[in-house]
Amino acid sequence: MTPTPESIAAVDAAITTRHSMRAYLQTPVPRTTIERILEVAARAPSGTNTQPWKVHVLTGAAKAELSRKVRAAFDDAAERATHSEEYAYYPTQWVSPYIDRRRKVGWDLYGLLGIGKTDKARMHEQHGRNYDFFGAPVGLIFTIDRIMQQGSWLDYGMFLQNIMVAARARGLDTCPQQAFAQFHRVIEQHLRLPDSEMVVCGMALGHADPAAIENTLVTEREPVSGFTTFVE
Repeated sequence: MTPTPESIAAVDAAITTRHSMRAYLQTPVPRTTIERILEVAARAPSGTNTQPWKVHVLTGAAKAELSRKVRAAFDDAAERATHSEEYAYYPTQWVSPYIDRRRKVGWDLYGLLGIGKTDKARMHEQHGRNYDFFGAPVGLIFTIDRIMQQGSWLDYGMFLQNIMVAARARGLDTCPQQAFAQFHRVIEQHLRLPDSEMVVCGMALGHADPAAIENTLVTEREPVSGFTTFVE
């Protein structure tokens, strides 16, 4: 493909306008659109073309029932304590600058929503909205074969990014959701997953609600000079 200013701008816009949306309209997303997004995303590179991704697309009653089950486990403190992730997503020890960025995005979101630092009930409710896919009409659950190793998880990240960028190119929005991994047992049962599959994460997909204030949150990024070393 010969790049043109228009094609460069279109790709850049699809990448740079992507940010996590946490409120959605109920406008349906056609199955053909979802299939095309996944078809495009599957061009992600993977070591020796292993293509380690598996996708479970939930809509309608199936999505609503999974959300109900997971939310019930989340809302019951005793039940919630029995659920944990199967893999370490975050570090066990937080240090700067990572803890600073984590805190900032949390308080920026709560600030927009008017949730105070001591308002545990509203924090719980906001976190719980993850499990309704933030009201999106499409919920995606991603799984991986347990035999795959760390390299395949790197490949998986590129596949997830491709989905989000392909969705933006079509005027759709997303929110990747690691929060689902804590309740993998509920998900495994609902989707009748084989023992060989592990839940990676979820993702909301749909048309973002332009009136929702939480959707105005755009997180900051380090400048190139902050994370790059040129060696000549």
